[in-house]
Amino acid sequence: MQNINVALIGNPNVGKTSVFNELTGLNQQVGNYPGITVDKKIGFCKLPNNAKANVIDLPGTYSLNASSVDENVVIELLLNKNDKLYPDVAIVVTDVENLKRNLLLFTQIKDLEIPTILVINMIDRMSRKGISLDITFLEEKLKTKIVLVSTRKKIGIENLKKAIVEYKSIPTEPCLNASSIDIEYFEKLKKTFPNQLLYKLWLVITQDVNFSNIERNEVRNSFTKSNNELKRLQQKETIKRYQFINETLKKGLTIDQSKATDLHSKLDKILTHKIFGYLIFFGILFLIFQSIFDWSSVPMDFIDSSFADLSTYAKENLPKGVFTDLISEGIIPGIGGIVIFIPQIAVLFLFVSVLEESGYMSRVVFLMDKIMRKFGLSGKSVVPLISGTACSIPAIMGTRNIENWKERLITILVTPFITCSARLPVYAILIALIIPEKRILGIFSLQGLSLMSLYLLGFFMAIFSAFILNKVLKFKSKSYFVVEMPHYKIPLPKNIGITVIEKTKSFVFGAGKIILALSIILWFLGSHGPGKDFKNAQQIVEKQVYASDIPINPSVIPDRVSEYKLEHSYIGTLGKFVEPVIKPLGYDWKIGVAVISSFAAREVFVGTLATIYSVGSHSDEETTIKHQMKAEVREDGTPTFSFATGASLLIFYAFAMQCISTLAIVRKETSSWKWPIIQLVFMSGLAYISALLTYQFLK
Repeated sequence: MQNINVALIGNPNVGKTSVFNELTGLNQQVGNYPGITVDKKIGFCKLPNNAKANVIDLPGTYSLNASSVDENVVIELLLNKNDKLYPDVAIVVTDVENLKRNLLLFTQIKDLEIPTILVINMIDRMSRKGISLDITFLEEKLKTKIVLVSTRKKIGIENLKKAIVEYKSIPTEPCLNASSIDIEYFEKLKKTFPNQLLYKLWLVITQDVNFSNIERNEVRNSFTKSNNELKRLQQKETIKRYQFINETLKKGLTIDQSKATDLHSKLDKILTHKIFGYLIFFGILFLIFQSIFDWSSVPMDFIDSSFADLSTYAKENLPKGVFTDLISEGIIPGIGGIVIFIPQIAVLFLFVSVLEESGYMSRVVFLMDKIMRKFGLSGKSVVPLISGTACSIPAIMGTRNIENWKERLITILVTPFITCSARLPVYAILIALIIPEKRILGIFSLQGLSLMSLYLLGFFMAIFSAFILNKVLKFKSKSYFVVEMPHYKIPLPKNIGITVIEKTKSFVFGAGKIILALSIILWFLGSHGPGKDFKNAQQIVEKQVYASDIPINPSVIPDRVSEYKLEHSYIGTLGKFVEPVIKPLGYDWKIGVAVISSFAAREVFVGTLATIYSVGSHSDEETTIKHQMKAEVREDGTPTFSFATGASLLIFYAFAMQCISTLAIVRKETSSWKWPIIQLVFMSGLAYISALLTYQFLK
């Protein structure tokens, strides 16, 4: 039996993702739509009678009148029958408290004559809100199958699966006749294109999207109307649909306010208060950064020591040779350099997921709008900036819902200043090296405060840069801010768990591929070298040792040889070449190699140093990454990672554009190399100067 294609559609904040997770669990795939960078999620679901379904979670949209790339994706899939993901059945998810607004999208999809199931979600709120529904009447009037669902209470999912299996019995005719907005015009359309759906032709005329089987220019040229006329007809269509929805809900939906008990308004007064709202928000941020260090310290220490033990075990038990050196000195330390940070990254994603699931994130957007406008941004810019704490790439893609091009461009350009999860490994290891494990007032971790300061530094630099760009960029534009305040919800553990697992897995495997490849390359470059100095390292070091007047224990000679070979290897040669440029920042050639390699991805910095120090040490006992870095000293005997050097590195990574993938996505979103090049030059220059001043001031 062929899998049933199911399109999951709905307005933002109706619980569509919760329904998707209940249907598919962890059996999901994330990718990109062909030709664009909007995420698509596809899940696989087992249905009754041994049937199976491919469930595609489409971006949230309020209607089929597209105003963003996300909404275009929804329309194009629903209209292109040649698409392999074209739905056999559409599921429109609605919120029981916002049926009037949600049903506009439902009536439009019904006009496309696709079998459509109406899911009314969050029915556990009905008694608390005094809501009752006449399902029989609504099904008859809307010409559909209605399934009542509460993902929180695990109600209705089995009924939904059954409805999907029986989708062929669902009526496909429209709820209302949209062509009555201009009967003469639509009759001409029908006569000219008798084999096409009338509403599909209307969308071809009014929307700037791609369709198969229809020549858009042919339709538009044959039925030309001015933009003002088209907008007038669209408004007329929307009014007609809402009239139908109002008439339907008058009989199908009853709300008894006397039975409603609502804390929603009371919470909003506190959380969006002009003073307490900001205090609460920064208090939550403070809790997050304290937790990142406090909750993750035990598993991080365990992972760190486990990889050190694994490296030692491999070196001692595998046959001596190049392959063993590659595994023990290259692959294991390199991968360990990223796996160690899984606990901290998971804690970060946990908190972000809780804030989004609870409905609080929308309050932050509303709260920050007034501040953002002073810097050339809007409240909508907050979502990409906050999601940038996970990764700049989806955050920059998320700017597509900002209609104003100037605001969108500024948001794209400043988002990389926000501290992403790739910076977290760098911050965590450096803070652990230079900031003592002390507590202020016995409660507040000094390391947690340092991490929060770096996040705030990135945010304030993003805001300051936006202010400058707003003055420099001369674009004429109008801006409107509309934000939906979803109802507060207790976050579902299953949704949070899936988000944390999927995003952490995505981070680890995405970074892991780069780190594994670079670890092998770096091991090779560190284990081989040009010229006689590398090849004759043993003789040169022994000659130096025995020629010295200072007594030396012969047991240290292997380590001296390893260090000498590393310094004269290919990687050492590269490091020495760049050392004059980075020395004023407090960096030696080893740190220079790590900085250069981290242009591929910031998190590679730690893995690179782990690999370099492993290659440069042939002791019988491997030490953990943090201890290796702490024990590293300069030629004069002072610690390599002094407070001044560590602070300089922290400032450098706070500002530097150390991510090729981000530059690529900026190029794609702006359709020009101009902006990513400006971004790279400005951020790299700012990082260098700031790190230079920091080191020179603190040394």
